[in-house]
Amino acid sequence: MCEKILVVDDERDIADLIEIYLKNENYTIYKFYSAKEALECIENKEMDLAILDIMLPDINGFSICQKIREKYTYPIIMLTAKDGETDKITGLTLGADDYVTKPFRPLELVARVKAQLRRYNKYTPMSKPGAQNVQGAVLTYKKLSLNTQTYECMLNGEDISLTPTEFSILRILLENQGVVVSLENLFHSVWKDEYYSRNSSTITVHIRHLREKLKDISEKPQYIKTIWGVGYKI
Repeated sequence: MCEKILVVDDERDIADLIEIYLKNENYTIYKFYSAKEALECIENKEMDLAILDIMLPDINGFSICQKIREKYTYPIIMLTAKDGETDKITGLTLGADDYVTKPFRPLELVARVKAQLRRYNKYTPMSKPGAQNVQGAVLTYKKLSLNTQTYECMLNGEDISLTPTEFSILRILLENQGVVVSLENLFHSVWKDEYYSRNSSTITVHIRHLREKLKDISEKPQYIKTIWGVGYKI
């Protein structure tokens, strides 16, 4: 089945160009030039990925991102202005998985889409009832457990909802307990994407989300520890 991708951008030339390139990859595209139409679509259809421009004439892309995250965990790629560092951080904070800076190369965007969908498709299939739990599938540390077959995260017996990116980062850290995982290795392991910009703020935001969900935001974290100038470890 073809993955369904939501594209929202009020610059029609850009939206149309994105549609052409993604349709060439056999994706099903739901294209909108305004947030209102996009929000109506989100209410009625579940997508596999969303590409959201931040600057829209009615409601900004951040609001669409928030609306999606109220219900869905599929990947979100934000389109930002050339010098929009603040926009990038805001988008990631609200639950976006990646960002592409305008102007961009269409093939770069396609590569980002493929990378995000690979991770999302890896994340979702085993979430179905009946998935088998095999030896070594459950990673644990203190009261935290991560099942790599059913893609469930539990803390103190309670289910923790993670996005695919958050799940991937936590899995890498748990698989390397006691060992510092550098920012470079996290980028390589999670994104596996030659186009991905190695901006440390991206990882920092996702780590902050994980800490908030694990209620691990004290000065002495129990789970994810920052090793300044190097990376993170559990």
